[in-house]
Amino acid sequence: MEAENKSEVMPMPRIGDKAPAFSAVTTQGDIHFPDQYAGSWVILFSHPADFTPVCTSEFMTFATLEEKFAEANCKLVGLSVDGLYSHIAWLRTIKEKIEYRGMKNVEVKFPLIEDITMEVAKKYGMIQPGESSTKAVRAVFVIDPKGIIRTIIYYPLSLGRNFDELYRVLVALQTADEFSVATPADWQPGDDVIVPTAGSCGVAKERMDGNEEMTCYDWFFCTKKIDKETILKSVLKK
Repeated sequence: MEAENKSEVMPMPRIGDKAPAFSAVTTQGDIHFPDQYAGSWVILFSHPADFTPVCTSEFMTFATLEEKFAEANCKLVGLSVDGLYSHIAWLRTIKEKIEYRGMKNVEVKFPLIEDITMEVAKKYGMIQPGESSTKAVRAVFVIDPKGIIRTIIYYPLSLGRNFDELYRVLVALQTADEFSVATPADWQPGDDVIVPTAGSCGVAKERMDGNEEMTCYDWFFCTKKIDKETILKSVLKK
């Protein structure tokens, strides 16, 4: 029994780790993750259960925004510990019966993973015993085109996600990669970005003596403009 319990212990994935690999049955057929998604960003997210109101609101929102995420080279993959037939029945109910915040006839086209064994949920630390030992929390993993985990966000069962924020995170990560910058608090495309901190006394002095390309509040804190059009052109390129 002790050996069996030890075998169930899995390390939590971390930012910078390779996304744990798995194969699974989904509402869109079998998938092999993350290899199948090489070259694309992916948002892998879990929800506690089918036929629950918060999850229904989230799936309708994600399905409505799927094209917007796709334009930013990002694919969506959902997961719960329910079975395939439950998933299918729930998604049909959403399309045929649910109207919420002006959304109706919503068809969920991205894959929803069947995970009744909780194998995938455990690999990704989606089961939080303090919250529930039988349901996945609302976890979000943003995974880059190389299959590396870049962002992890966990929400409790009672809290629906902010999808504007998830899109902002995706665009900010792509902006940081494309332009070798960082993004400050509450950043939106078109806002100033953070220039990497000066790595030498000479560069620090040069910045404080004046640089037309950036604004420096002190030697370690400099920003510059990248206009919204340039950001979106980079992010939305196909």
